[in-house]
Amino acid sequence: MVATVTELHSPHAEMARLTSLHQQQRLAFRQQPMPSYTQRIRDLKRLKAAILERQDELADAVNHDFSCRSRDETLIAEIMTSVEGINYACKKLRGWMKPSKRHVGMLFAPSHNHVMYQPLGVVGIIVPWNYPIQLTLVPLMTALAAGNRAMIKLSEFTPATNQVLRKLLASVFHENQVAVIEGEVEVSSAFAEVPWDHLIFTGSTAVGRIVMSAAAKNLTPVTLELGGKSPAIIAPGANLQDAVERICFGKSLNAGQTCIAPDYILVPEEQEKAFVDTYLTTFATMYPSLKTNSDYTAIINDRQHERLQSWVNDAQQRGAKITVVNPAQEDFSGTRKMPLHIIQNATDDMKVLQEELFGPILPVIPYRTLENAIDYVNDRDRPLALYFFSYSKQQQQTILERTHAGGVTINDTLMHIAQDDMPFGGVGPSGMGHYHGHEGFIALSKAKAVHRKGRFNSGQFIYPPYGGALQKLIHKLFIR
Repeated sequence: MVATVTELHSPHAEMARLTSLHQQQRLAFRQQPMPSYTQRIRDLKRLKAAILERQDELADAVNHDFSCRSRDETLIAEIMTSVEGINYACKKLRGWMKPSKRHVGMLFAPSHNHVMYQPLGVVGIIVPWNYPIQLTLVPLMTALAAGNRAMIKLSEFTPATNQVLRKLLASVFHENQVAVIEGEVEVSSAFAEVPWDHLIFTGSTAVGRIVMSAAAKNLTPVTLELGGKSPAIIAPGANLQDAVERICFGKSLNAGQTCIAPDYILVPEEQEKAFVDTYLTTFATMYPSLKTNSDYTAIINDRQHERLQSWVNDAQQRGAKITVVNPAQEDFSGTRKMPLHIIQNATDDMKVLQEELFGPILPVIPYRTLENAIDYVNDRDRPLALYFFSYSKQQQQTILERTHAGGVTINDTLMHIAQDDMPFGGVGPSGMGHYHGHEGFIALSKAKAVHRKGRFNSGQFIYPPYGGALQKLIHKLFIR
């Protein structure tokens, strides 16, 4: 068994450590408030080298925490994503750091305007359990690229991964630049209440509300990457085989424990049966068996497994039709493996249509017209992601213009998050702000407006006493 920091130290001790480290980082930042381009690149490259050196150890640790997590999934969804994010930041950082020249109005000439991008200071990062590597390293990489220091609260549900991350980061950074905090609810609550210069939280909408409330006590700016119910809409006339194959991959990755996984499917009513039949065949091709298949991830812990099972039972008791996608007809007793459950005839009083599923449950909602599907989405909270399947440019544009979502992938799932040159973030209940790419750099920098004058002061022409001829001319020319 891997001991968590909570088993080694009391929550009180870890909270005292949190306070001490925060003070150390603030002091260190005051002593070096504007790290150079060279230093930032050096830090990013050292971080990348450490990730690559420990990639096997990281994959093994995540597999241990989940009881079964595909090594390939970890390498693709966590290691590769983190490394490519660092590569992109290194390529673009010089341009990001360059001050942005701005226009000077004739009234204020001669002078110079520019915006400089200044590090904020000490950034707090709260990491969830579902992608503990990526959701530690990508926000951290963004914070470092922007010249900040960072403290990271790791999830208590991934102790093995936490140990590797702690060692990895300690091998690269002093704790006055990057520090790791562990602990359970008390420590998480204390972490959110620290007066950070910026706080990044990734997790559920419910906890996001609590985090934002805690941050508000210090007027701490926040980036919230939340979740919600991300729809996949299959348009009339879409290629069903293409859609199902891509939805199946997006829903099966990490057994659906992904904030942007397709949460429910909107399908033309005449294609509902064909969708389910095609899904069964497609899933069986990807996962001929599940119980001992290392490609299929287990549910992270008993609590989450019980939650998912209870929501399936709730739907069944309320009259839903449940199709268990279990190609080899295996018994999963004694494991946390859970086959996909397709839910049909779902109603709004069922948990599966009220809450973000975050697991292998997939409601299928038939609709009559595309207009009905759009209304169904717009009647609900704005999701973190939306997926639309159609090769019609007109239909694509209709969906893009008439729905809101944090991000959209057309004719695929998940892939918008992997685009390094695009922002990632939610809208409303699915979050606020961004931390990917250039937008992430901007979010973790202060865009400071600088107006610089020389010896000649054109402002003297509007000094009192008022009513002179020059002031009258200025009024005539500029105040219309």
